[in-house]
Parts: sequence; C-alpha cells; structure tokens
Amino acid sequence: MRMGFIVNPIAGMGGRVGLKGTNGVLEEALARGARPLAAVRAKEFLAKLKELYTQEPIDTLTCPNPMGAKEVKASGLIAQILPMSLKTETTAEDTKLAVQLLVKSKVDLIVFVGGDGTARDILDAMRGVKHVLVLGVPSGVKMHSGIFTASASDAAEVVIAFSQKATQTVDFEIMDVDETAFRQDRLSVKLYGLLKGPFVPMRLLHSKQVSPETIDEQENQMAIARFIVENMELEATYILGPGTTMKRIADLLDVGKTVLGVDIYRNKTVIKDVNEQKMLQEIGDWQKTWIILSPIGRQGMLLGRGNQQISPEIVRRVGKEKIIVAATRGKIQGIEGNILRVDTGDSEIDSMLKGYIRVVTDYREWRLVPVE
Repeated sequence: MRMGFIVNPIAGMGGRVGLKGTNGVLEEALARGARPLAAVRAKEFLAKLKELYTQEPIDTLTCPNPMGAKEVKASGLIAQILPMSLKTETTAEDTKLAVQLLVKSKVDLIVFVGGDGTARDILDAMRGVKHVLVLGVPSGVKMHSGIFTASASDAAEVVIAFSQKATQTVDFEIMDVDETAFRQDRLSVKLYGLLKGPFVPMRLLHSKQVSPETIDEQENQMAIARFIVENMELEATYILGPGTTMKRIADLLDVGKTVLGVDIYRNKTVIKDVNEQKMLQEIGDWQKTWIILSPIGRQGMLLGRGNQQISPEIVRRVGKEKIIVAATRGKIQGIEGNILRVDTGDSEIDSMLKGYIRVVTDYREWRLVPVE
C-alpha cells in the first residue's frame, strides 16, 4: 500500500478563539492567541498507525514542512518527501499541488489532516480521479463532510483495515459552510461533490444533519427547554452551546442567543459569542458553573465539532457531572448506534467524558446514553 499524507497546518485554529473557522482570518486567529491543532492531530494519527501496523512499513509520501514531513519524522516513520517548495504560510493551491503529485505517484490512499475547506481543496484537485481513495483526520472547526473519522486514532484503524482489504469503498459527501455567513450567525451549507473513501462502520461519521423544522421537533425542543429552565439555579452560571435547542432555552429565559456560537448566561443576562479566553476571564466560580449542550445531528458529536470554544480546560473546570445534554427523541434516534462521541483533542478529558451521560429528551424525561 502506498499512502499519501497531507497536513493543513492552520486547520482548526479559529475554533477555540471563537472565529468559527480559519479561512481568511488566520491573522485575527493568531492575534486572539490561537494555537496550532493540526500538527497535534497528525502526530496522534501517526503514532497510532505505527502502534497498530506491525508488518513492513507503509510506503508513505508526504509534503515538506509544514505540511507533513515534520510530523512523520517525529513519529519515527519514514516517508518520501514530495518535490514542493512551501512558504511558512501555506495556501489551498499547495494542497491541490500535493494531491496532484500524489496521484501521479500512484498512491492508493490519501490521508489528510484538516477540515471541510481542506476536503474541498482535495475534491477540486481530484476531479476525474477515480482510483485513489481519500480519508480525513478531523482537525477543522465545522467538519460537516462525511469523509472524516470520529477521531485521529480511528483514522489509523481505518488505514490498517484498508491495508488488509477489510474496508468498503463509499462515496462521501463533501460539504462546507459559508464562513462569512457563519460568523454572522447564519448557517449556509452547500454540497460540493463526492469523494471516494474507505469505510469502516462506527469509525467514520455521517454528514451533519440540521434539525428538521417540524412541529413535533419544535414542541419537543420547547418541552426540553422548559424542563431545563425550571431546574436552573438562580445564582449559577451557564455556558450555552450552539444549536436551536439552546435557542429555545434562551427564548424562555428572555435573552438573546448566538445560535451558531457559545454564550454565557448568568444573573438574567447573556454574554454573547464567547471564546475560551472570554470564558476564563468572565467565570470566577467554577463550582457553580454548568455547560448545556446538544449533540450534532446524525453524527452524535457532543464536543469537538463546532463548539471548540468549550475547550478541554473549560470542561476540566466544570466537570462531567455539571454537563447537561439536551437532544430530542428524533435526534437521538437518528444518531448512528445511538452513541454520543467526544473529540476534544485532549485524551484525558475524552477519557473523563466516556461512559454514560444523562440526556434530557423531553419534559421530565431523561435517557442514559453512552459516550465514546
């Protein structure tokens, strides 16, 4: 097996700092204190791959620094470096060139570390290419596309299964969000095309599903919101995650809500669209702080997709016992395997969250749902 490996070094940097993406706002993300995430995810994937693959080394081709070579070397693996000239700040054209070179080198599989924007760049470079499969290691902010595994470790599992001819080949939807509209609290998602990739059940996530605007769904959301609001403590602070169910809670509290962002509610007022740094500044008493979340439709992702502002440090300070999960019956039924997932980028926090968590599914109705 010949594997191509590409890292988008800026993918996901806009998440924790509240920019809901990195495209076109890298300088602002850096000014807000954003830290690279893709390199960490790349090293996690490569380390797991090295641990699992006990046969002859995988014939790997990768890009020069900062798009893969450094991470491959750090993992102890050996790779052929593509003949590319890269600057410190890479572009979409660099990704497309890398894909073209990998296709010419007759790789069987291209593994990339990035988000929806990176997936779109790869799709553009592979128009008409049918014989090379693609797999995404999640490192972006949104990741609506179905090409991504649930975690970096899962990506290594899929690569191993692919090398053993134990995978199916599936057409995955490549989706992306208009980030300008997203930062203005408007969701505009578009299907750009399909990429073929290896599929292993429960290792890859479906494309994100937006909550249906049916009367039953809205009534279920309102019942959940009423139950949560009735049990909120007057002196407590609440971190409200994104989503329409959280909007219902804000409506009952008679405050505004950033539907696609994270807000702080306390003392009958709201601080809108906060990032990790703002939460650390504003919240003093973590013993009286709660997080209210709703998982992503169909994917079941609870933390690590679209709400990276609620970082591992925030979760660590609040604790699992003070996380309130809200999801309608329809949303829970639509999640593959009825399992919630977390991918915070911090293995300690992910382990802390594993097990079972209580989910509010209706008025005075809870359900225990497993978290992986």
